[in-house]
Amino acid sequence: MMLCLKARPLLSSLFFLTFRAPKHLKGTVRFSSKASGSPITMSIIEHVVLFKVKEDTEPSKVNAMLNGLNALVSLDQVLHLTAGPILRVRSSLSNFTHVLHSRYKSKEDLGAYGSHPDHQRVVKENVLPICEDVMAVDWVADHDPNPLVPPPGSAVKVSFLKLKENVADEAKGEVLGVIKGIKEGVSGIQQITCGENFSERAKGFSIASIAVFPGVPDMEAAESNEEFVSIQKEKVREYLDGVIVVDYVIPSSSS
Repeated sequence: MMLCLKARPLLSSLFFLTFRAPKHLKGTVRFSSKASGSPITMSIIEHVVLFKVKEDTEPSKVNAMLNGLNALVSLDQVLHLTAGPILRVRSSLSNFTHVLHSRYKSKEDLGAYGSHPDHQRVVKENVLPICEDVMAVDWVADHDPNPLVPPPGSAVKVSFLKLKENVADEAKGEVLGVIKGIKEGVSGIQQITCGENFSERAKGFSIASIAVFPGVPDMEAAESNEEFVSIQKEKVREYLDGVIVVDYVIPSSSS
């Protein structure tokens, strides 16, 4: 179940960070979600993990990994979780093959998820034996995404930015401001959040964003807005030392 990954030049898709969250849906093996028992009163925690599965791994083992990860949606701390194959990697810095995205009410809930015996078992039995690289990025969303769960078929774009050394806080704020303004300049984005990473497994990437489109055609249509994209790139190019952008599609509940 190895995917064909297409690398593109640095910054080629920098500002198409996609994530939308429509209505709550019951989880399946490929798509998992659940409604929270109480309303969210603070900005949620976004948690994204990228996996690189070893070449020639048996498809059954890849499926076992995805099944095990998606089953973790049943844990009390999890507001939303989905894991699946990456559609495209838009960076020469990355050759990851699969992605997991989940949401939590607090850093404490994320920590409890990470240390939960069920999570530890899936990582030990299904992830580590077949993955040669894993990267995780966590951030506090700049606003509460509503609703929390993207529907099946949504096209999702995740972007990680590595800033140059000694970049001032003011410049970080400018980069975040540009990302926040993308939704107003690009049609089709239903939801976008961004923030500064606090994970120790982010490989030096310090700013992250996730955005959602209704589907792949909508995402590709937004990417064709070259004039707007070029303007946004120029605003922050001098601050950046690297970019990873990955696209994936939320599988249908019948998968």
